[in-house]
Amino acid sequence: MRGLPYAARLAFGLRRPKHPVLGFDVAGTVIAVGRSVTRFAEGDEVYGFGEGTFAEYATVPEGNLARKPTNLSFERSAIVPVSAVTALKGLRSAGKLRAGQHVLITGASGGVGSYAVQLAKALGAEVTAVASTTKLELVRSLGADHVLDYTYEDFADGARHYDLILDIAGSPSIARLRRALTPNGTAVIAGGEDGGKLTGMSRQLSALAISPFARQRLTSFVGSVRTVDLEQLTAYIEAGTVTPSLDRTYPLEQTADAMRRLDAGEVRGKVAITI
Repeated sequence: MRGLPYAARLAFGLRRPKHPVLGFDVAGTVIAVGRSVTRFAEGDEVYGFGEGTFAEYATVPEGNLARKPTNLSFERSAIVPVSAVTALKGLRSAGKLRAGQHVLITGASGGVGSYAVQLAKALGAEVTAVASTTKLELVRSLGADHVLDYTYEDFADGARHYDLILDIAGSPSIARLRRALTPNGTAVIAGGEDGGKLTGMSRQLSALAISPFARQRLTSFVGSVRTVDLEQLTAYIEAGTVTPSLDRTYPLEQTADAMRRLDAGEVRGKVAITI
């Protein structure tokens, strides 16, 4: 939305957005299908990942959709795809999480973090969540075993070491992440807030450069939403293991206000745009 990092403009538009209608997550009812579509029909309730979804109508590839969880509203379904799949892949695919491991999640009260806490518990981990003072109760309610208030507690103070760190907050240095890891631990960098304005990936690049020469594993990943991922999340959601954390909803005409509040870090979990 802000045209940062600058390298992203090669894909999203050099001087202005290539696609003027923003939005990726989507949930709604299918009103038409292409001739090659076999998995869905008109009237199906679906959710997934599209393009230009801040709109009354959106076109979405069949492989980016799944049937909406039966126990969720459209609003709650719409806040699942990108954030929850990112959390799932960060923990399982990139982090190679195993049951019984101790996991630290930074940015635990945000969109990705609120899912990561729940999914890490579902995968059998002992979870420590890092959040601000006003959001500690939220992460406790999500199932975190331990919570740290980053305003006065340092997860890298040596008091505890973690088998896996999923760094979503985007600000800890590589050195701090390594200090908090066990000797053979893994740090997965998912956040890019302090990754620099040029590439947005300075920490990821540093981690990849260091990792081959260290016992600890430092990595990152690029998430993509596919039907199989959504179907796995649907199973967790319908079983009650994962519950989307919806802060509030906004009508379409207030989308800009919703994005400003999200950008300011005022949101607990996610917000949804309704039509």
